[in-house]
Amino acid sequence: MNRNIVVITICAISVIIAAMIALGFGAVKLSIPEIMNGLFSGENSSSQRILLYVRLPRLIASIFAGAGLAVSGVIIQTVLSNPLASPGIIGVNAGAGLFAVIAMIFFPGIIWSIPAAAFIGALFSVFLVYGIARKAGASRMTLILSGVAISSLMTAGINTLANFYPDILRNLRDFQTGGFAGVQMNLLFPAGAIIGLSLILTLLFSGELEILGLGEETAQSLGLNVRFYRFIFLTLSAALAGAAVSFAGLLGFIGLMMPHIARLILPGAGKRVLVTLSALMGAAFLTLCDTAARVLFSPHEIPVGIITAFLGAPFFLWLLFRRKTHD
Repeated sequence: MNRNIVVITICAISVIIAAMIALGFGAVKLSIPEIMNGLFSGENSSSQRILLYVRLPRLIASIFAGAGLAVSGVIIQTVLSNPLASPGIIGVNAGAGLFAVIAMIFFPGIIWSIPAAAFIGALFSVFLVYGIARKAGASRMTLILSGVAISSLMTAGINTLANFYPDILRNLRDFQTGGFAGVQMNLLFPAGAIIGLSLILTLLFSGELEILGLGEETAQSLGLNVRFYRFIFLTLSAALAGAAVSFAGLLGFIGLMMPHIARLILPGAGKRVLVTLSALMGAAFLTLCDTAARVLFSPHEIPVGIITAFLGAPFFLWLLFRRKTHD
């Protein structure tokens, strides 16, 4: 059997296992029969209420956010030709967060406003960083430094608004850390639709992404409209990251870690396989992280962003030293 199919199948099974763990573990432990009964029976039991109103929304949120951020990282690293880039590092998440906060303040109660504003903020940030990097020399380090500067600026904007609108943004600390406490299905629906559509489009255009990853000059020599497809893919990456940020907050490092781990597992894999594998790994990874955030220090819960940061920061440093050694 093809190795790619085997690995993807294993990752898909891992998502299912992670989902069952997320539904079963918590303050109240539920067995698999109780989970099945709670999900599919009509009885109004306590286990059913726990599943439908607390754990299931968190599970769906972690799957969509993990897949969206991971694939956004694949796209950004390919289009910007920088393996150290990711939505969190180059300021895309922070830009999405700032515009999402603006929507919370000025358009309260309008469900679509938060994911739409987050998308606009992510798109603005990714093109701003890309433009600054190209103007300043487009080196890998210039891109990262530009992203750090933009991220700091956007975060300062979020903190400024928090000072002016403390009542509206009383839960902002959880948003800035990243997590799924209190996530609601009515917000997940529009954001999840954006992530799902963007994932499908990324897979459909994976051939063009493959060519774009060969470099601008090579892509042009092969007849690819580089400017057009660069815009398309950066827009897709902004949609994926922005929609995830709209309900998950400023989660970091997933878009950096998952593409690299996927390349380590399947070196030389094509972009369609890499996108699929990264999405599945991101979904399983974030689901397990959220479960750990709920149960490790029970009855206290920590934001899942803390766990991803503890795991992601050492990975980023390892990546830096690894690339320096190879260079």
